Amino acid sequence: MSPTRVGANLMWLVPGVVGGSEEYSVRLLEAFGRLRPDDLELVLFANRGLPAAHPGLVAAFPTVIAPGSGASRASRVALESTWLARQGRVEGLDVVHHLGGTMPSRRTAPGVVTIHDLQPFVHPEHFSRVKRSYLRATVPPSVRRARLVVTLSRFTRDDVVERLGVDPDRMVLVPPGLDQPDPVDPRLVTRVLRNRGLTDRPYFLYPAITYAHKNHVTLVRAFAHVAAADPEPVLVLTGGEADAEADLRVEIERLGLAGRVLRTGRVPVPEFDALFASATALTFPSRYEGFGMPVLEAMSRGIAVIASSNTALPEVAGGAGLLVDPDDVTAWAEAMTTVLRDPARRTELVALGRARAETFNWQASAGALAAAYRVAAS
Repeated sequence: MSPTRVGANLMWLVPGVVGGSEEYSVRLLEAFGRLRPDDLELVLFANRGLPAAHPGLVAAFPTVIAPGSGASRASRVALESTWLARQGRVEGLDVVHHLGGTMPSRRTAPGVVTIHDLQPFVHPEHFSRVKRSYLRATVPPSVRRARLVVTLSRFTRDDVVERLGVDPDRMVLVPPGLDQPDPVDPRLVTRVLRNRGLTDRPYFLYPAITYAHKNHVTLVRAFAHVAAADPEPVLVLTGGEADAEADLRVEIERLGLAGRVLRTGRVPVPEFDALFASATALTFPSRYEGFGMPVLEAMSRGIAVIASSNTALPEVAGGAGLLVDPDDVTAWAEAMTTVLRDPARRTELVALGRARAETFNWQASAGALAAAYRVAAS
């Protein structure tokens, strides 16, 4: 019996632009390649930027490069309904997996679609009018047409069922996996901490671009209380700038925290790992997450976690972190103070976090994806 041929639509994946969905999709498909199920053959359909950004992924599977960079949404949508449909016939595909959250109206094979979250429907104010209109016009019909809908969390699964009226029997959960991090060279840690002025100082870490829903301002207000009571702690904010950047700068200045809040911007991976290695805690006050990968990454690194008590974050933390209402400044300050002043509690959170992180692995995720492809093809 011939293997089922599956196409993976990655034409939407513009490297360095699409955020966490890039990391999830690439790592999941790499794990699928390591699994190598005999009854499934995977073909990638990608834009011109993917091979240079992810050569290992492209080397693992037959890859067809689309005539476009993926940067223009209009061009990509047109190609998905024309070029991709034709390629589906040429490759004899039984199923096409659209990992970017939408599915073209014109197709030659049954579709599976991954929905990372429904934030544009919950917080439309965080999106441009054009993007908001596009997603509202394309996501609901995509999930209606799909044979199966994949989500990363039960929270998003339930949200899709409730908001978009999808039959729960067509929903499939494929959470991210997590590899145990490599040890960080102590010499690198020492150098990074010295260069950043963090040697022998406790610090809280928040790795997030300054999007409005990431809620940096609440965190800074809470940290102001911590800083007023203790001259040592620092708040370290990594990540690039976005629409809430101006508000954050104003708040840091208003609270007189310019010398206590370290803004690094985007940092190279080795430096980021070094900052993670010595953090007192991860602080993650996001108002909306379809999953929340930094929470698991912190736990796997032995870092205590303080996270918001909403959306998918309680599900991800699994009782292994301190959960706080995202907009309760006082509660955030109290949680940060607890982790800072109670070594026993911090040690307990670290142990719980490591155990929680070990329950997520890419092999299991790839197995769940393979099972979904078999169901979709049948």
